[in-house]
Amino acid sequence: MMRSVNEFNLAKRRMTGDIKTVIGDSEDLLKAVANVSGESFALVREQFEEKLRSAKTRLADASQYGIDQARETAAVADDYVHDHPWATIGVFAAIGLLIGILAARR
Repeated sequence: MMRSVNEFNLAKRRMTGDIKTVIGDSEDLLKAVANVSGESFALVREQFEEKLRSAKTRLADASQYGIDQARETAAVADDYVHDHPWATIGVFAAIGLLIGILAARR
């Protein structure tokens, strides 16, 4: 579980870095548009498009990783509930009782 959290945090940091890079490149592109020739503009535009495609790909990969982890976690929880139904009922009953007690105090 801890490994999954660490991998998710690493993917989140990469994605944040990619988004910051795209924003920075967008700002550079806007500044460059004001005073470049047509050929220079085309080169800058191609570089920007490549970085944008790369960021989209990484975002899709990070999203897929999150979806896969959620499915895996749901499968493990489902197996546990099927293997230990009474323990699960007891835990949720205790949680419900605790919430009821805390709500009644207010």
